[in-house]
Amino acid sequence: MTITERGRTTIRDQAVARIVVKAAQDVEASGGLGRTIAGVTVPGRRPARTEVRVNGDIVTARVTLSVTYPMPVRTVARRVRQSVRDQVTRLTGLTVRQVDVDVAELSHPAAGERTVL
Repeated sequence: MTITERGRTTIRDQAVARIVVKAAQDVEASGGLGRTIAGVTVPGRRPARTEVRVNGDIVTARVTLSVTYPMPVRTVARRVRQSVRDQVTRLTGLTVRQVDVDVAELSHPAAGERTVL
């Protein structure tokens, strides 16, 4: 069998989106979003929200997440971008062109936790 006879591997946007969510969650001080039902806040958090586009071998991603107060938002966003780039490239071999990070909320540390800067 020659190289020209081999098949193609297609990685769906949804698979890359799962990698993006996990990579963003692995960054300290980043997290999911608060939950609401009919505008009323309820306990628990949902995962970070992502939009991913795979065009050939190029990936663009948008991640919406929370940052634990009082951590520096820019620092956390930079770490999230780097984590997403590293993980997507390592696991898929795709090139990440752009990662937009939207910080939708600042969350407070869980009871009993302290945030040290």
